[in-house]
Amino acid sequence: MNPFLSFLLRSSIAVPTAVTAGAVSFLGFDAGWLLSTGISAAGGFTAYQSVGMYTNSQFLKRHSLTRKEYRYIKTNLEEGKRKINRLHRALFSIKNLPSLKQRIELLRVTKNIYKLTKNEPKRFYKAERFYFSHLDSLIELAEKYAFLSAQPKRSPELELKLHETQRTLDELTDTIEQDLYYIIRDDIDHLDFEIDVAKKVIANQKNIKIPEENRRLK
Repeated sequence: MNPFLSFLLRSSIAVPTAVTAGAVSFLGFDAGWLLSTGISAAGGFTAYQSVGMYTNSQFLKRHSLTRKEYRYIKTNLEEGKRKINRLHRALFSIKNLPSLKQRIELLRVTKNIYKLTKNEPKRFYKAERFYFSHLDSLIELAEKYAFLSAQPKRSPELELKLHETQRTLDELTDTIEQDLYYIIRDDIDHLDFEIDVAKKVIANQKNIKIPEENRRLK
């Protein structure tokens, strides 16, 4: 669940629970103000934690993950987000206007992969090549390219290296797009299956209608 929505849900239950616990102990059991405040705080805290544990449990159950698996994925996603932010800074410090569109597209794909794996953590296992290999290579190349392209004087050798780096970035962009395709491959296969089923249903429906129309003509 979205952290902000989770906080709202937990707070919406914890606050009324705290108020109710405090009011009952103070008015119903004639407890002192200090004791009632403590009971109120304890009740609210318990409710807040209980709702959090329940929502986390449901989240893990929905995505078929253990707590250990989710901790592993969450840790790597946090690291991945930092890397993507670093890539963003490197890509947009490159002084090369013709490649701007390609850099924007590259960043869009990387952010899309991150969003998919964050919203559906189990997809992370299909994105490990991206997070543990391809993303690191992208950052290294982008930062080197940004540094070299910012030099005021360029020798023929430097120009050659810049062109070579740009070609490698192009190839890595294709690789990242393949990473995204691999992550959503099951969805594509499922969609193909649903399309085939729908076509068969439509064809069967047409075959049923034709004899009915023939009977009407007779």
